[in-house]
Amino acid sequence: MLKHEDHIFTNLNGYEPIDIKESKRRGSWSNTKDFIQRGSEWIINEIRLSDLRGRGGAGFPTGLKWSFIPEKSKLPKYLVVNADESEPGTCKDRNIIRYEPHKLIEGSLLSGYAIGAKVCYIYIRGEFFNEAKILQNAINEAYKNGLLGKNACKSGWDFDIYLHRGAGAYIAGEETAMLESLEGKKAQPRLKPPFPAIVGLFGCPTIVNNVETISVVPDILKKGSSWFSSLGVANNTGSKIFCISGHVNKPCNVEEELGIPLKELIEKHAGGVIGGWKNLLAVIPGGSSVSLLPKKVCDDINMDFDSLQKASSGLGTAGVIVMNKSTDLLKAISRISRFYKKESCGQCTPCREGAGWMWRVMERFSKGEGTIEEIDTLYEVSKEVEGHTICALGDAAAWPIQGLIKHFRSYIEQRIEKNTKKKKVA
Repeated sequence: MLKHEDHIFTNLNGYEPIDIKESKRRGSWSNTKDFIQRGSEWIINEIRLSDLRGRGGAGFPTGLKWSFIPEKSKLPKYLVVNADESEPGTCKDRNIIRYEPHKLIEGSLLSGYAIGAKVCYIYIRGEFFNEAKILQNAINEAYKNGLLGKNACKSGWDFDIYLHRGAGAYIAGEETAMLESLEGKKAQPRLKPPFPAIVGLFGCPTIVNNVETISVVPDILKKGSSWFSSLGVANNTGSKIFCISGHVNKPCNVEEELGIPLKELIEKHAGGVIGGWKNLLAVIPGGSSVSLLPKKVCDDINMDFDSLQKASSGLGTAGVIVMNKSTDLLKAISRISRFYKKESCGQCTPCREGAGWMWRVMERFSKGEGTIEEIDTLYEVSKEVEGHTICALGDAAAWPIQGLIKHFRSYIEQRIEKNTKKKKVA
């Protein structure tokens, strides 16, 4: 378990005031000027040595991503912070913005300086109305105290932050779709390459990072890369905010070390499964877009990128959705399928047509309609959607269904057989 002194987010649940004075008392805005004066190479190197992986879902090494920015480019560089948190089961970024806004702002300044960006756009989900107000107030505080703007923190570096409210589209969370939206266009993903680090916002080099990723940067620099890399497990270092919801006694957001056993995470922080661990049916470990895991896998699985990938799932956003034996799995996955059908931007044919088709089949299965043979057809179609779209929404639509068929095929078959018997009796 994560020791008290190793917590980065000490006000994650909002028990203390969030103004700049209290934030400074908790450690924010200390040594910021010194870090900037050490140079961008030092900051990037510290982040690389920490082995920090992106906290938005993909888990790409942050320091490596920053190093892709062309140093000799004469074009302006931009930092874009992804605060468009729309993944069902996930609310970590929302709590950071609510209760730790100055960690995000300080992290934006340090990260922006590291990549050579003098302007940062924070793209926040449209439904986060109160959170946008809180964040804007914190930004205003930072400007008032000379921490942003001209000669930010008296460091010699000019840095401005602009808050941009989205319109509530899930697809805008994809980094290139977000850039399109920021430019005033429809939020549709771009073909890659070129990647945003080369051709991003307004055609200029751009780095897009998640709220949590940017917010941990100050603490890594203050406590050292070796401290951060000592937490967690190899290739999965540091702490992570886990959002635990569903059939648990105490749903919560909690910061823990990567690599913590799933069972320990649920029982120690969320009060255990309703009805006890034996009553567990399945867990979606990383937000609705990853495959569910049955209890037999959950018994021993660790919560890190690599362990979950080996189990044919993923850490994703670490939105842990717990389902006990009272859950109708077919209805649950059907509901998730409907979400991805609705949120598809329609640009790619496999996703535009496939997401809707898969949802309709899932709806039929949930009612016990269809045939056993159609289960294989559904799986085959999901494999044709997966990996054949511009962005990962197609994968997100396919993976929950693939996980259901892989681990709970008998569940579907029983539903169909039961309904068939009813029809024969009638």
